[in-house]
Amino acid sequence: MIFPFGDKTIPMPFSIQEVKSKYEKRLLNMPGIVSVGIGRNANGNEILIVGLDGSHPDTVVKLPKVLKGFQVQVEIMGSLSALEDELK
Repeated sequence: MIFPFGDKTIPMPFSIQEVKSKYEKRLLNMPGIVSVGIGRNANGNEILIVGLDGSHPDTVVKLPKVLKGFQVQVEIMGSLSALEDELK
């Protein structure tokens, strides 16, 4: 995102939604990752939450701790299925 400022343009920081949209597909293609979401840490700051279907230490070490200024938190979610599937 670019913000015009007089005769200069200043790059603006990405929103967390933009960061999620930009990296979600790439993250979901990594082994064990089943979700990418947005949440808040204990300080109330927005963070990216990467959900894993189980223990995947090889994937976790490849994940950045921070992505475009936002903390990345890893959580074990287990296997996910669509609610529609559960209702059948």
